[in-house]
Amino acid sequence: MKMKKILIGTHNKGKFKEISYLLSKRLKKISPLKMKIKSPKETGKTFLENAELKALYFSQKSNLISISDDSGLSVNCLNGKPGIYSARWAKKYGSFKNAMKKIIQLVEKKNIKKYKKNNIAYFTCSLSVKFPTKKKCVTVMGRIKGKISNKILGKNGFGYDSIFIPDKYKKTFGQMKKNKKIKIDHRYIAFKKLKKIIKIL
Repeated sequence: MKMKKILIGTHNKGKFKEISYLLSKRLKKISPLKMKIKSPKETGKTFLENAELKALYFSQKSNLISISDDSGLSVNCLNGKPGIYSARWAKKYGSFKNAMKKIIQLVEKKNIKKYKKNNIAYFTCSLSVKFPTKKKCVTVMGRIKGKISNKILGKNGFGYDSIFIPDKYKKTFGQMKKNKKIKIDHRYIAFKKLKKIIKIL
């Protein structure tokens, strides 16, 4: 199958850059912003449902092969929050920086009376590809375990990167160099699975 261009279904510039980096250099990457396509409402109840919803929507609107991501941070002691509402938390609190401060506060509050601190967290990514000629999406999941830092560290990355320390590392994603972080994170884990199914990516 010949594939020359792909629409990366996101208005998030950080995600667009990361997904572009992972995709083949032979592919022309197109932003929905350039095509003046608005984002759909994320009505799914899981990362998978939202990723597929977005891939379907952007493919229908553009008539192009579309790849969409739905991802977020889930904190164990906060009952998996913010989870699929990660971006909406940033909106609710005015910015990702404010949302990160809120998460740190909530984690500390939950652990005040506990002997052993529970700051375990996960970053989850669902990646979905929709071909205009096919009815169904191809969707995979990627997940990485880590912990929440006790303060915002690092200015690299985007979203909640500056409070997430992946297992086996001492730095947050926000402190890591781009080419290091991008090769170990949840999006990369998902993309490796996707590339086994759709080799032309």
